[in-house]
Amino acid sequence: MEYYLRCIECGKKYEREDIYTCECGGLLEVAINFDSVEIDFRLDSNNLSVWKYRCLLPIKTEPVSLKEGGTPLYHTRLEEELECGIYVKHEGANPSGSFKDRGMTVGVTKAIELGKKAVACASTGNTSASMAMYAAKAGLKAYVLLPAGKVALGKVAQALMHGARVIGIRGNFDEALALVRQISEEEGFYLLNSVNPFRLEGQKTIAYEIVDEIGVPDRVVLPVGNAGNISAIYKGFRELKELGLIDSIPKMTGVQAEGANPIYRAVKCGKEAIDPVMNPETVATAIRIGQPVNARKALRAIYESNGTAVQVSDDEIIQAQKDLAREGIGVEPASAASVAGLRKLMAEGVIERDEVIVCITTGHLLKDPEAVIRACGKPVEVDASLEAIKEVL
Repeated sequence: MEYYLRCIECGKKYEREDIYTCECGGLLEVAINFDSVEIDFRLDSNNLSVWKYRCLLPIKTEPVSLKEGGTPLYHTRLEEELECGIYVKHEGANPSGSFKDRGMTVGVTKAIELGKKAVACASTGNTSASMAMYAAKAGLKAYVLLPAGKVALGKVAQALMHGARVIGIRGNFDEALALVRQISEEEGFYLLNSVNPFRLEGQKTIAYEIVDEIGVPDRVVLPVGNAGNISAIYKGFRELKELGLIDSIPKMTGVQAEGANPIYRAVKCGKEAIDPVMNPETVATAIRIGQPVNARKALRAIYESNGTAVQVSDDEIIQAQKDLAREGIGVEPASAASVAGLRKLMAEGVIERDEVIVCITTGHLLKDPEAVIRACGKPVEVDASLEAIKEVL
């Protein structure tokens, strides 16, 4: 397969692979020469995984893999409540417990290809956990910058256990990202935030798997933080259409928390660029980002697919998290934003009741156990006697 990097703003092409943005400051994306592609997979719902679609991934060497992808697609009782066809694709079933593994298997493999000895990222948690796992698998050093005290401990624990050097800064995620970009350039680290176009190539396989299993839905609804995932999934559908494997593209629908909502505000006003939220705040720590680096890509995905964006409250997020849990689907708060957003759009009449919809839940319940305790309370404690236990049944 032949490919190159292309700026989404000015269209400049790059043959080199060790850059993240264009000379003009625009974001880069991987552009595939489709005439060079030989499709060697069948859309038959079998053997789902990221690397099933290797012929569409820009990797030349053996992948660094932990068996990522192939995540479950569930029917839920939401169909009865909302009277439309709804699936939940649970990305929390990936090896590190989040969708980030799809990107990291490609990103870390690219780091090996480029001869890098260390990888780095800023993170609200899931990126660091995933990067640390794949770096450990590949034998690379890993460096993480986090906003101190703002990241769920379950995610910090993963990064630490897998050997990453974790540094908390007294600032927010956007500040951490600016710093890690500078440090990576000066120290020669391979940056694995979603500004890296190769990392997003792994995440586009969510679209491939959806089509592989159920065909093309009418709409895909997902949480939006740094905005890489919505743009990656859209790119996946767009590529399948350009290859003639599908005839349509779902409406890409982004969900943000009220306290971290720059994409929503831009879409509401029909803007092509965001106004950053300087002090983002939400219980959904994974999407607590006020200046998403992939905002331009995300807005393009929404507008070109005739999608939309919606904001939801923390209370709506937690209620959706509880409702999913009562069906056996355990997700962290940010993941539940997709369902909360779907409910809101249905209530507002934005979504038609005959639509087929896929909600993406991005991370596992155990990513943020503190949020569970805050939402559900601590276990009841009683004396070790039958009588005491019966009193609280």
